[in-house]
Amino acid sequence: MASKNSKSSGKKAPALVGRRGAPWATIAAVTVVVVFAAAVLGYALFQNQAKSEKETALEKFTPSATLQDPSKNIAGVIAREFEAGKHVAPNERVAYTQFPPFGGAHDYNWAACTGVVYPTAVRNENMVHSLEHGAVWIAYDPARISGAALDSLKQRAEGKQYTMLSPYPGLDAPVSLQSWGHQLKVADAADPRIDEFIQALRQNKYAYPEVGASCDALGPGMFDQDNPPAFETTPAGPGAHKEDGSDIVTPAGPTG
Repeated sequence: MASKNSKSSGKKAPALVGRRGAPWATIAAVTVVVVFAAAVLGYALFQNQAKSEKETALEKFTPSATLQDPSKNIAGVIAREFEAGKHVAPNERVAYTQFPPFGGAHDYNWAACTGVVYPTAVRNENMVHSLEHGAVWIAYDPARISGAALDSLKQRAEGKQYTMLSPYPGLDAPVSLQSWGHQLKVADAADPRIDEFIQALRQNKYAYPEVGASCDALGPGMFDQDNPPAFETTPAGPGAHKEDGSDIVTPAGPTG
């Protein structure tokens, strides 16, 4: 006798309608996002580590009461003593003996040094006054420094207080750094001594005469950072003031 279930034993199971395959497109998209996020995180960690290592390396060039002039530990830095406060008028020149100059008599109007990147060369006498205020001046030879090398110098200067960058035609090295009484010339914009010099001497209260002096632009009629006094390409000539200012009896213009 046939089983009660025999009638249904020949029936086919109903087909599943609308079955969907695995969402490969979604999985692929999520995978891409995860991989990208991991790459970004890894790059950020690498950058932070590199920054930390750089900051650690620069610590030994930070001035202190026991190490007042860390630039003495930087190969190639030359240092000289200059008397401060020797001012000349805007129509007068100084017979500098070093180029770019890094101390001595100077214009009574200082160049703006609030992280200014000057597109053209600026008159020596104004730039030197900014050094007296604690600034670092990065000068470069426009015939040899451009592109990525110039961008790296701009990153060191732009928006950085007590720093200024300008081209210097005829410079005898690709890059030259100046602070009051100090100079360093290097052949490569990637030279680590550039950062060491800046760390050691920018606003180093032990190494410049007018601590607390401003770097702000003075404005039209005095020093206009958007239209600065032009760089002089000719020699100073016999009528120029001496670099040490010994021929200046009464300083021209205001002090500061």
